[in-house]
Amino acid sequence: MTYHLPAGKALGGPYIVDITPEKAGWGHSSLRILELPPGGTHSFETGDSEWIVVPLSGGCTVAAADDFSQDTFELRGRRDVFSGVSDFAYVPRDARATVTSAAGGRFALTGARCSRRLPARYGPASDVPVELRGTGNCSRQVNNFGAAGVFECDKLIAVEVITPGGNWSSFPPHKHDEHRPGEESVLEEIYYFEFAGHDGTPGLGYQRVSPSGQGQGTDVLAEVRDGDVVLIPDGWHGPSMATPGHHMYYLNVMAGPEADRAWLICDHPDHAWVRDTWPDQPVDPRLPLYTAPETSA
Repeated sequence: MTYHLPAGKALGGPYIVDITPEKAGWGHSSLRILELPPGGTHSFETGDSEWIVVPLSGGCTVAAADDFSQDTFELRGRRDVFSGVSDFAYVPRDARATVTSAAGGRFALTGARCSRRLPARYGPASDVPVELRGTGNCSRQVNNFGAAGVFECDKLIAVEVITPGGNWSSFPPHKHDEHRPGEESVLEEIYYFEFAGHDGTPGLGYQRVSPSGQGQGTDVLAEVRDGDVVLIPDGWHGPSMATPGHHMYYLNVMAGPEADRAWLICDHPDHAWVRDTWPDQPVDPRLPLYTAPETSA
């Protein structure tokens, strides 16, 4: 199994990234990245999965239809992932979704197989909690648009993480591959990366996943660049390292078989002590790169 998929290696149909449970060899999590030209449109059947459509660059209209009704949501979007929080749209299972963009753009479709059919909904950018996690060179920003306890889904969990150049995130290394009620949940995870360039030089970073003794023994040490994907069915994941001078963005998509939708993690015992050092250090002054707008536009 290949867990690191460089840009262009996860193509599928109209998508520049097309990760399905079947392609990933697991049961729940999906990610598609859709690029649309000005005036472009794309429709897909949601099937047995729920989806959140979030703009990475540009804005779009999202329509969610079934045999009885249609909901339409206008997403203002953003210039790019380093310039602001985006609004988003939730599309339920057993529906037909249509994404249309007057000016064109790039859009993430984050998905998870689910049982409950929830209503289609709009998520305003102003409601997205922007969290600063860690301190010192472990400082990072988390946009919790689809986090458990923030926005209701049946199975899907999705968040964005921005790591300033030179910092480490996903640290201490952690895992979520065992069912331990109240302590750890089983979640398949997808990382999708983008980087801020500098004077025309593209950015890059590094991602580590090490075996935890569970599942498939996932083992990854990858140089990651714009459009790369890392699949994490199991294992300790972290650090995610941003090279100096280049901010790193990644989109996390998670889902699993647990009855409760929760992000419960276990820190690597060799590195868990790092959290105890955070109160003695300031948060990186470059953060937050931005905050959520006070009201929806």
